[in-house]
Amino acid sequence: MYKLIIKKQPIRNYMLAGGISRLGDVLAGMAFLFLAYELTESTLLTSVMAMAETVPYLLFGLVGGAIADVWPTKKLLIFSDMVRIPLALAVVLLYEIDLLYYPTLLVISFLIQSVSCFFNPAHRLVLPQITNLSERTAANSLYDTLTRGVTVLSPILSIWLIDTFGFVHFFTVDAITYAVSAVLIYNIPIHKKTQRGFFSLQMIHAHIREFANWSMSYAVLKRLFLSTFVIVLLNTWVWDVGLLLALNEMSQQPEKIYTTLQGVYGITVILTNILIPFFFRKMSLKTYFTGTIIWGVGLTYYALLYDIQHFFIGVIIVGIGLPLAGLTRVYLLQTIVPEDKLGRAFSFNAVLLYLANTMALFIFGFLATLFSVQLIMIVNGVLILIVSILGLLHAFVLSSKHSRRFMVNLSK
Repeated sequence: MYKLIIKKQPIRNYMLAGGISRLGDVLAGMAFLFLAYELTESTLLTSVMAMAETVPYLLFGLVGGAIADVWPTKKLLIFSDMVRIPLALAVVLLYEIDLLYYPTLLVISFLIQSVSCFFNPAHRLVLPQITNLSERTAANSLYDTLTRGVTVLSPILSIWLIDTFGFVHFFTVDAITYAVSAVLIYNIPIHKKTQRGFFSLQMIHAHIREFANWSMSYAVLKRLFLSTFVIVLLNTWVWDVGLLLALNEMSQQPEKIYTTLQGVYGITVILTNILIPFFFRKMSLKTYFTGTIIWGVGLTYYALLYDIQHFFIGVIIVGIGLPLAGLTRVYLLQTIVPEDKLGRAFSFNAVLLYLANTMALFIFGFLATLFSVQLIMIVNGVLILIVSILGLLHAFVLSSKHSRRFMVNLSK
């Protein structure tokens, strides 16, 4: 299955471009935080630097999707890569001549992530154009496996770079990955029907409003977007912060155990991604909620038992459910949404995820000052299960209505 996909040069180029770009993004993300702390020695300003990586998606995410839907995909992707090369190299140059200051670094981080708001939805448009429906699940799984594998392996490269050249040259590698990505994308045959040179603010607003009205009238998409927002809202703090706080209560070396847990999670996700196409050739809303139920079971399991050894078991369960839900969400968007709306669909999905993440950190960070970490974990895990089970039941109802409608049409 995977061999047949990899043999196709356009798919191979797409996979390599995505994996290489992901490597550069991971390294640059770490380097921005390292430099922010080195320049300021302030945890607050380092946190602000982290926010500079997410705020652009809330500001420009929908705009990026709207533009990706009407501009030539290949030109937009290559232009985005080429614009980010001098931005990454500027950090290295300014650092080497001792002229790099925190405000400059903050602006460059904001600009790079702003460009990514246009690159990411356009990049998502490519895979449906170079694969057929029967290849879609395997191609998505392979792509997610590659990008997550790069994330797992990036610490090895980062340690070597720090010891050899210094972490500022994470940006040098980042610039190289943009150049390689542009070359690989140039060699992918991408054919875009809709092409426009000029795009006004009024047109952007009209395109965003058009997609919002269209998607909200589509029951499957409305259910998918709403449930994704709620589940990510309930998951983010429990997974990113709550787990580390719980380990602080139980261990003298919480960072080591947390890192190990993330490694176990990463390996589980990779194995799950590889196996998913052998069990699911086509995916539906029922598949999505099956994944979120498994995901919720994992969170609830380690929240209730609240012990280090059970954290490992819970993380493995989450590592099975989360990628199943994530890949199904991508598959449904690629399958249901027309090509001329696909960029807006992926950007809208990304904005929902970033908004849910930001809200979760504020809401549950405040609640953690009033209630125990374990209680918040239990409540959120149970709520994810309730939302997922209700969603699965509703998906069965939608499927049943569709079947009855189909039978009525046949009888006519």
